[in-house]
Amino acid sequence: MSRIDYYYSAHSAFAYLGSRRLYEICQEHSVTLVHKPINLSPVVEAQGSLPFRDRTQAHVDYFFGREIERWAEYREVPVINYRPTHHDADYSLASGMIVALGSSGPEVDAFAHAILEAHWRDDANLSDRSTLRTIAQDCGLDGSALVEQGAGPEAQAKVAANSEDARGLSVFGSPTYVVDGDPFYGQDRLELIEQAVQRPFAPTRWVNPPVN
Repeated sequence: MSRIDYYYSAHSAFAYLGSRRLYEICQEHSVTLVHKPINLSPVVEAQGSLPFRDRTQAHVDYFFGREIERWAEYREVPVINYRPTHHDADYSLASGMIVALGSSGPEVDAFAHAILEAHWRDDANLSDRSTLRTIAQDCGLDGSALVEQGAGPEAQAKVAANSEDARGLSVFGSPTYVVDGDPFYGQDRLELIEQAVQRPFAPTRWVNPPVN
């Protein structure tokens, strides 16, 4: 049975856009999906990516605007038409709640998707405890208990460990899917992932010169 390690941030637009299709692939091909929510900024900046505030307007408008619109239409995913109001707020509690619930299984899948959907469809503030409690309760979970567990040191340590794992794998964006050790960055790679879980790609033989 194949396994996908799923590295993503709890507020990622592209994780949201690919979420349902990812779950379908896993179900159709009996793949184990392991959720690994991360603290995104320090992970991607470790690979040399610019913070959002330092990117050009053209880059932002294309990659965090037009691309979101087109993929949302293509995957038939509802999405607001602006960057969420509280996108820069602390989402560590949301990440902690996901890991507190578990690393895999239908409950984790549904809850992780609900968090992403609330942020990108409903403009939800993922730093607000009441909002997160309601999202959990709407998923049939004990929202109050999950909020407390997600804020606790054990859950937060797990998110930090996921983030360190991601840095070690040279993850440079969300979502990154690692299929039996082979990383794929971006929800636009889901078609390749579907092939990989059925028939793995040949091992890489590519060699690049050192980057100075």
